[in-house]
Amino acid sequence: MRPHGSPEDLERRRRRGVALLKQGESPAEAARRLNCSHSSVARWQKAFAQGGSKALAAKPVPGRPRKLDDQERQRLWAILLEGAVAHGFPNELWTLKRICQVIRRELGVRYHPGHLWRILRASIWSCQVPERRAIQRKEDAIRHWKRYRWPHIKKGSTTRRPPRLP
Repeated sequence: MRPHGSPEDLERRRRRGVALLKQGESPAEAARRLNCSHSSVARWQKAFAQGGSKALAAKPVPGRPRKLDDQERQRLWAILLEGAVAHGFPNELWTLKRICQVIRRELGVRYHPGHLWRILRASIWSCQVPERRAIQRKEDAIRHWKRYRWPHIKKGSTTRRPPRLP
Protein backbone atom coordinates (compact mmCIF):
# COMPACT_ATOMS: atom_id res chain seq x y z
CA MET A 1 0.00 0.00 0.00
CA ARG A 2 1.29 3.44 -0.90
CA PRO A 3 2.02 5.66 2.12
CA HIS A 4 0.17 8.95 2.55
CA GLY A 5 1.73 12.15 1.31
CA SER A 6 2.69 13.84 -1.92
CA PRO A 7 5.51 12.34 -3.99
CA GLU A 8 7.72 15.25 -2.88
CA ASP A 9 6.97 14.58 0.81
CA LEU A 10 7.82 10.91 0.39
CA GLU A 11 11.07 11.78 -1.40
CA ARG A 12 12.05 14.10 1.48
CA ARG A 13 11.35 11.28 3.91
CA ARG A 14 13.53 8.84 1.94
CA ARG A 15 16.37 11.36 1.72
CA ARG A 16 16.09 12.09 5.46
CA GLY A 17 16.27 8.35 6.16
CA VAL A 18 19.45 7.95 4.12
CA ALA A 19 20.94 11.04 5.77
CA LEU A 20 20.26 9.54 9.22
CA LEU A 21 21.99 6.33 8.15
CA LYS A 22 25.00 8.33 6.90
CA GLN A 23 25.20 10.06 10.30
CA GLY A 24 25.61 6.65 11.92
CA GLU A 25 22.07 5.99 13.11
CA SER A 26 20.90 2.40 13.03
CA PRO A 27 18.13 1.49 10.56
CA ALA A 28 15.81 0.79 13.50
CA GLU A 29 16.43 4.26 14.97
CA ALA A 30 15.95 5.93 11.57
CA ALA A 31 12.68 4.04 11.12
CA ARG A 32 11.51 5.13 14.58
CA ARG A 33 12.32 8.79 13.89
CA LEU A 34 10.59 8.76 10.50
CA ASN A 35 7.63 6.75 11.75
CA CYS A 36 8.02 4.04 9.11
CA SER A 37 8.99 0.39 8.99
CA HIS A 38 12.50 -0.96 9.38
CA SER A 39 12.16 -2.70 5.99
CA SER A 40 11.46 0.63 4.28
CA VAL A 41 14.67 2.14 5.62
CA ALA A 42 16.59 -0.97 4.50
CA ARG A 43 15.01 -0.71 1.04
CA TRP A 44 15.99 2.99 0.77
CA GLN A 45 19.54 2.18 1.86
CA LYS A 46 19.83 -0.56 -0.77
CA ALA A 47 18.34 1.66 -3.50
CA PHE A 48 20.73 4.49 -2.62
CA ALA A 49 23.71 2.10 -2.69
CA GLN A 50 22.71 0.78 -6.14
CA GLY A 51 21.34 3.88 -7.86
CA GLY A 52 22.61 6.83 -5.90
CA SER A 53 20.54 9.93 -5.27
CA LYS A 54 18.34 9.34 -8.34
CA ALA A 55 16.96 6.16 -6.77
CA LEU A 56 15.36 8.24 -4.00
CA ALA A 57 13.66 10.66 -6.40
CA ALA A 58 9.90 11.22 -6.33
CA LYS A 59 7.92 8.79 -8.40
CA PRO A 60 4.67 9.66 -10.16
CA VAL A 61 1.46 8.69 -8.41
CA PRO A 62 0.21 5.38 -9.82
CA GLY A 63 -3.18 5.11 -11.44
CA ARG A 64 -5.35 7.29 -13.59
CA PRO A 65 -4.78 11.04 -13.21
CA ARG A 66 -7.48 13.09 -11.50
CA LYS A 67 -10.17 14.70 -13.60
CA LEU A 68 -10.04 17.79 -11.40
CA ASP A 69 -6.68 19.18 -10.32
CA ASP A 70 -6.20 20.99 -7.01
CA GLN A 71 -7.09 24.42 -8.43
CA GLU A 72 -10.29 23.10 -9.97
CA ARG A 73 -11.22 21.40 -6.71
CA GLN A 74 -10.72 24.67 -4.83
CA ARG A 75 -12.94 26.36 -7.39
CA LEU A 76 -15.57 23.63 -6.91
CA TRP A 77 -15.55 24.18 -3.12
CA ALA A 78 -16.05 27.92 -3.70
CA ILE A 79 -18.94 27.20 -6.06
CA LEU A 80 -20.59 24.89 -3.54
CA LEU A 81 -20.24 27.47 -0.78
CA GLU A 82 -22.08 30.01 -2.94
CA GLY A 83 -25.15 27.81 -2.62
CA ALA A 84 -27.42 25.95 -5.00
CA VAL A 85 -29.81 28.87 -5.52
CA ALA A 86 -26.94 31.00 -6.85
CA HIS A 87 -26.48 28.40 -9.59
CA GLY A 88 -30.08 28.28 -10.74
CA PHE A 89 -31.63 25.61 -8.52
CA PRO A 90 -34.94 26.20 -6.73
CA ASN A 91 -33.61 25.52 -3.20
CA GLU A 92 -30.33 25.27 -1.27
CA LEU A 93 -30.17 21.47 -1.37
CA TRP A 94 -27.01 20.14 -3.06
CA THR A 95 -27.56 16.69 -4.54
CA LEU A 96 -24.96 14.64 -6.37
CA LYS A 97 -26.83 15.17 -9.64
CA ARG A 98 -26.87 18.92 -9.15
CA ILE A 99 -23.17 19.02 -8.29
CA CYS A 100 -22.42 16.96 -11.42
CA GLN A 101 -24.37 19.47 -13.53
CA VAL A 102 -22.46 22.39 -12.01
CA ILE A 103 -19.08 20.67 -12.52
CA ARG A 104 -19.94 20.00 -16.15
CA ARG A 105 -21.20 23.54 -16.75
CA GLU A 106 -18.49 25.43 -14.82
CA LEU A 107 -15.43 23.18 -15.15
CA GLY A 108 -16.19 21.20 -18.32
CA VAL A 109 -15.65 17.81 -16.68
CA ARG A 110 -18.13 14.93 -16.60
CA TYR A 111 -18.65 12.97 -13.41
CA HIS A 112 -21.11 10.21 -12.69
CA PRO A 113 -23.16 10.96 -9.55
CA GLY A 114 -22.27 7.54 -8.15
CA HIS A 115 -18.57 8.42 -8.09
CA LEU A 116 -18.72 12.08 -7.11
CA TRP A 117 -19.22 11.25 -3.43
CA ARG A 118 -15.58 10.09 -3.24
CA ILE A 119 -14.34 13.57 -4.05
CA LEU A 120 -16.75 15.17 -1.61
CA ARG A 121 -15.88 12.72 1.16
CA ALA A 122 -12.17 13.45 0.73
CA SER A 123 -12.87 17.11 1.52
CA ILE A 124 -14.97 18.97 4.07
CA TRP A 125 -18.32 17.92 2.58
CA SER A 126 -20.53 15.26 4.10
CA CYS A 127 -23.98 13.83 3.39
CA GLN A 128 -26.66 15.85 5.10
CA VAL A 129 -30.41 15.92 4.81
CA PRO A 130 -32.20 19.18 5.54
CA GLU A 131 -34.68 19.25 8.40
CA ARG A 132 -38.29 19.12 7.34
CA ARG A 133 -40.27 21.94 8.87
CA ALA A 134 -43.76 23.16 8.22
CA ILE A 135 -44.07 26.47 6.38
CA GLN A 136 -46.73 27.58 8.89
CA ARG A 137 -44.38 26.98 11.83
CA LYS A 138 -44.45 29.76 14.45
CA GLU A 139 -41.07 29.85 16.20
CA ASP A 140 -42.17 32.32 18.90
CA ALA A 141 -45.14 30.17 19.89
CA ILE A 142 -42.96 27.05 20.02
CA ARG A 143 -40.37 28.79 22.19
CA HIS A 144 -43.09 30.02 24.55
CA TRP A 145 -44.64 26.56 24.78
CA LYS A 146 -41.28 24.90 25.51
CA ARG A 147 -40.41 27.45 28.18
CA TYR A 148 -43.73 27.76 30.02
CA ARG A 149 -46.15 24.96 29.16
CA TRP A 150 -43.86 21.94 28.75
CA PRO A 151 -42.20 22.16 32.20
CA HIS A 152 -45.64 22.38 33.79
CA ILE A 153 -46.91 19.37 31.84
CA LYS A 154 -43.76 17.38 32.53
CA LYS A 155 -43.80 18.19 36.22
CA GLY A 156 -47.49 17.37 36.57
CA SER A 157 -47.20 13.96 34.95
CA THR A 158 -45.03 12.57 37.76
CA THR A 159 -47.23 13.89 40.59
CA ARG A 160 -50.50 12.56 39.25
CA ARG A 161 -51.51 9.11 40.28
CA PRO A 162 -53.53 6.84 38.05
CA PRO A 163 -57.13 6.41 39.13
CA ARG A 164 -57.88 3.48 41.40
CA LEU A 165 -59.78 0.63 39.98
CA PRO A 166 -62.86 -0.49 42.01
